[in-house]
Amino acid sequence: MKTVVLEVKSLEETLVDTMNAMSNCIVEQEDHVAFATPELLWKVLTAKRWQLIKALCGVGPVSIREAARRVGRDVKAVHADVHALLDAGILHSAVKGGVEFPYQAVKVDFILHAA
Repeated sequence: MKTVVLEVKSLEETLVDTMNAMSNCIVEQEDHVAFATPELLWKVLTAKRWQLIKALCGVGPVSIREAARRVGRDVKAVHADVHALLDAGILHSAVKGGVEFPYQAVKVDFILHAA
């Protein structure tokens, strides 16, 4: 099952993890999308965008109009959400047009430490 991990990591932590994986020839079974802060993660992943991700999970490429139909929302509003998710690296542009969420599962991973 192809999984994406949405996580909170600094740029430095992300670079170190990437370098370690490359030097050890580690092949990840999961894709990772990192956010600098929990606040940024929640700003990008609004309730409406989670609904969109859930509707597109594992269905393959669809047009924005079809994505809007699946979630019962206005095309213009879905268009804005799709572009925010594309910019964040969560959705992908499909080769033949449209967008795709190419995963069957999502894992959210972050730790909140005391101040």
